[in-house]
Formats: sequence, C-alpha cells, structure tokens
Amino acid sequence: MKLFQQLLVAPAALGLLASGANAADLNINGVSDYSASEEQVTSITQFSDVYPTDWAYQALANLIERYGCVAGYPNGTFSGNRAMTRYEAAALLNACLDRITEVTDQLRRLIKEFETELAVIRGRVDGLEARVGELEATQFSTTTKLKGKANFVMGATKALGDNPGNMKDDYNAEYGAFTFSYDLRLGLKTSFTGKDLLFTRLRVGNQGDASVWDGNGVGLNKLDTGAPGGNAVEIDRLYYRFPLGSGFKAQIGALTRNTEMMGYKASAYAKGGQKVLDFFGGSLGTPGVWNKETGSGFGLIYTNKKSAGKGNPYWTLAANYIADSGEGEDSNPNSGGFMTDNSEANITSQIAYGTKRWGLAAGYRYGQCGAKFRTGTEFAGKGDTSCTVENKDGKEVRSDADSHNWSLHAFWRPEESGMIPSISAGVGASYSNGNDDWEDATEIREMASWMVGLTWNDVFQKKNALGAAIGQPRFVTKVDRKGESDFVADGNYAMELWYKFQVTNKIAVTPAIYWLSRPYGFETPDDKSVGVFGGVVQTVFKF
Repeated sequence: MKLFQQLLVAPAALGLLASGANAADLNINGVSDYSASEEQVTSITQFSDVYPTDWAYQALANLIERYGCVAGYPNGTFSGNRAMTRYEAAALLNACLDRITEVTDQLRRLIKEFETELAVIRGRVDGLEARVGELEATQFSTTTKLKGKANFVMGATKALGDNPGNMKDDYNAEYGAFTFSYDLRLGLKTSFTGKDLLFTRLRVGNQGDASVWDGNGVGLNKLDTGAPGGNAVEIDRLYYRFPLGSGFKAQIGALTRNTEMMGYKASAYAKGGQKVLDFFGGSLGTPGVWNKETGSGFGLIYTNKKSAGKGNPYWTLAANYIADSGEGEDSNPNSGGFMTDNSEANITSQIAYGTKRWGLAAGYRYGQCGAKFRTGTEFAGKGDTSCTVENKDGKEVRSDADSHNWSLHAFWRPEESGMIPSISAGVGASYSNGNDDWEDATEIREMASWMVGLTWNDVFQKKNALGAAIGQPRFVTKVDRKGESDFVADGNYAMELWYKFQVTNKIAVTPAIYWLSRPYGFETPDDKSVGVFGGVVQTVFKF
C-alpha cells in the first residue's frame, strides 16, 4: 500500500488535512513517484528499528499481518519515535479503512446467499427515501408542527326538584333538549431556535348562546371544552415563549392565558382522562385564582427543576399580567387599553413545590375593576367589581373596585396504577373592595370554593381511566346589606363521574354524568330545592 497515494485519491483522508495546508502546497508528481517506488511491508521484521521489546510491537504486527496497511520509509525504518504529520496520519487511516472494507470471498458468498433479502431491504430503503422526499417537498413549513383535536359532544341536562315560580319548568323548556355539538382546535407550534415557541391556535365550534355546554341555563353547566358558537373560526391563542437565562422562561402575546403561565399545575385530576365540568377541569376548583383569563399580556416563569436532579422535588415561581381580551387592544383609555385603569387586568402569581407524583402550590390573583371570577352559583355571579357604579344621585361614578383572590392546591399520585387513585384538592377564597359609592351600590364582599377529585388510571384496560369529583363551586360567604340581615345560604354542591374508553391511540370516548344540587344558590326561594342533572358523551379525536 502506497503511503501518499492513498492520501491523494481518498476524500475521507483529505478531510483530515491540517487547516493551514491546501492541495496547492503539495508536489503531487514527486509524491506519486515516491509512492510508486515503495514496496508494501508484509512482515514486521522488515523494519530495522522495531524490536519485540517495544511497547507497540504487537499492535503494529497485527496491523501488518492482518490488514497489510502499514508502510515504512525507503531506508527500511518505521521511525516510531518521530512525530507523525497529519498527512501521514490521514494516509495510514485511509489505507487501513480500505483494507478492512475489502470484499472477501466469504463476504461474497454471504451476499449471494442473502441476495433476495438484500434486494427487499434496498427496495424498502428506496421507498422510504421517496416518501421522505415527497414529505419534504409538500410540507408547509420546516419549523412548524400542527396538532389537532376534535371533540364531538352529545348530551342533555334537566332541572329536577321543586318548581318555585315555575323555575324548573322554565329551565327545561329552554335548555332541556338533547344536543349534538362540536369543538375543534388546531394548534400551530413554531420554533426558530429549538428552545423557543410561537404558538397559534385556531378554534371553531357551535356551542354558543343556545348551548348549555357554554354555561347557559346555569353557569355551572359550562364544560371544560365548551367552544364558541356560530361555526366561525377564530384565533384564541397567539403568544411567544422563550428562555431567559438559567431556569427562566418568558412569555408574551396578544392572546395568552394567565393559567397557562403558572409553570406548574398542582393537580392530577383527570390526568390520563377527559375533563368534564369547567369548575373541576381548567379552574381546578378555585375559579377565583384559576379564572382562565385570556388577553394581551406577559409572564415570567422560574424553576430549578434541572439543578434539583431527576425525580427530586423542585420549586416553580410564576407571575403574569393579562389585560382582558376586548380591553387590551382598545385604544380608548376610558373603556380599555393595555395597563390602564380600564384594562380589566389580572395579575396572577403562584409558588409551587413538588414532583410529577406530588405537589403543593399557593396562588394569588389581583383583579382590577371589571376582572372576571369565572364559574359559581347564579347568586355569586352577581359579585360585581365594575369600574363604575351609580351613586345615590343617579350619576355614573368610578367605583375603585378590585378583588384579592387566594388558592391552595395539593395532589398525590400512586407510583403504579391500581386500586388506589390519585388525589387532588383545592380551596380558594375571594375578597372584593371598593370606595363608598361601590359599597352603597353592591352587597357581595367575600366568596369561597373547594374541590376534591379522584382519578384511577388503566381501569379494566390499559389507558382507560375513571374519575370522580365533588366540591362547592364559588359561593358567597359574606354580604353587607344596609339595615338588613347579612345572612346568606348560597351553598351548592357539584359532583361528576366519568369513564374514558381509549378506543385507539388517537380516539377516546368518555361518557359522564354530573349533578348540581343548588346551582341558583341564594337565588333559590326559601325551603325549596332546584337542581340540575347532566349527562354527556365526549368523543375526542387527536391528530
């Protein structure tokens, strides 16, 4: 094997050349003449300066005798103590690789014996290459992934119990029909660096003002997947998330959500299943803090998860600001704006500690005037923090209203699926304030809520799940009435039970029932009971 001949003809070896040299620096004719006159070494004994006592003697002998890819210098020496140039190293490596990959008679026999199988494999590889080429040619973006979720919703509700003032009959007459509706979400995830995320979500549905699933009839009917109505496609998420130093992530967007910037969800309820009522689902039983406010805003999340080590508990801290959609983009500061007195803004924060199996979290939300509380009894829905109220003289004046909302959450999951379920719990409280005019015009001062949820995974079959929850959606605990009793009986219990059938990896069917014992709360006439029973089947397709 000719030392520099291999160097000159092999691209693999040329790739190892020193960065400071190039082909123009070499005397190619001289090197070729030298290579042509050189004989291949066939035995280590041909080297006059290599002895059996040398530490690399055996290794060198193996290279010569097994692969025959070692050459010396014209004077019959190996010069093992001399520093090797990068050219010589490249030539030696390429020569040995050539010899190692030579087709031997034994290899030829194996190729012939498995000729049919090799042809099949080649055909499959060619087919895969063609399909990859087709996908690359037809993909709409090299940086964006599309994920979709379609939810078919079938079911009905019915008011049960007493019928004071025709309350039950009126409900059933307007909201008692069986319905079949849908919710479709298309999420576009775009990354420019591999660590950032531009998220755009398109959403369309037909669960609008005529559907109980969007919170009509009574607000507590609202499903976690309740969709907008009208079959009109809308963009309901548009934000950008990016790393900001060690352990920090920032998020900013014209349509972002405060509860999606908490960094840690201290709940395992419906994990592996399908959420039903909004109160137990996205609101985690504490709609005062987890009010799912969406609009223009920004947030910051910190976690020490990486430094804590795999499986160890870690801290998560998050804070965000959201101006309500409809106000944040309003250029009139008297009715809206971003970070103005009329933004209907929410400042939400949370501190959490835990792992994937257990966790604790404390949350706080400051609600500017007009900021929403989300689901609760019909009486609690009158909890008003509007930016203006009518004073005693009948004039519209500023209310200076706001709210302070707190939440505590905890969850635990068993290490393996079985008879013991995961347990999730949450409790929250809300306190409203305002000036004297607001106090004269309103009466609701404090509200509370709580929930406990159980989830069993892999029930009867892998990936199937069973869940049940009970709690009291947001209800009024304190009022302030001038010259009247401050007693209120606004309590209401909500319960749900569901079972998810995982039909395929991408299709799941979840039948569920729920009961609202007193959804009108204090609006229910004395000594009467009006409840709402609901049954729903959700079929989810993921793609």
